[in-house]
Amino acid sequence: MPLVEAVGWLGSLVLVVSLTQTRVMRFRVLNLTGCVVLVVYNAIIGVWPMVAMNVVLAAINTWVMIRLVRGRHDDRTYEAVQMSVDEPFLVRLLERHAADIASFNPGLTAGGVRELVARAEHAFVVTTGDELVGVVLSRGGERPDEQQVLLDHVLPPYRDFTPGEFVYRPDGPFARLGTRRVVAPARSSASERYLRAVGFRPEGDRDVLELSG
Repeated sequence: MPLVEAVGWLGSLVLVVSLTQTRVMRFRVLNLTGCVVLVVYNAIIGVWPMVAMNVVLAAINTWVMIRLVRGRHDDRTYEAVQMSVDEPFLVRLLERHAADIASFNPGLTAGGVRELVARAEHAFVVTTGDELVGVVLSRGGERPDEQQVLLDHVLPPYRDFTPGEFVYRPDGPFARLGTRRVVAPARSSASERYLRAVGFRPEGDRDVLELSG
């Protein structure tokens, strides 16, 4: 296969793979990569309408990615809202994602979501526009001003971001409950990285976030 043709096939393959992605940022990165490769390929063989189309698509992807990066810490983009743990929508949402939740929480079976909700005293949902981004469940800890995180689940499209930070901010919904200390049990390495990103620090066999500062 000639090298030029291989470049064209590669660009097409990357574009197809991008369409299988559930994560917003990963989709944009792969789609942009495919567009750039196809710009090069079509320029080499002189198909200028396809060059123009892929240049426009690359520009759109770049613009969207810049907006996503700029808005990832902006409370005008994301909002954390407290919800009753008795809300049927909450239970239905968690049951729908039970298998995914269980994969990130060792020891929790896909059928254990209702039990998890029954243990929770507080629930918070993070939204962006009209879309749901994630859910945090907690209950009282060892101290009156402490909350223990039972679940912090981010939906697949937003896992390249840290939406939980809008729950854990010093002026967020946890703080408005009078919480000064949030505790999360150590889990997988992926959840550890996420907790570090939103401000938790290791303390023994758990991670702790101080909200007083």
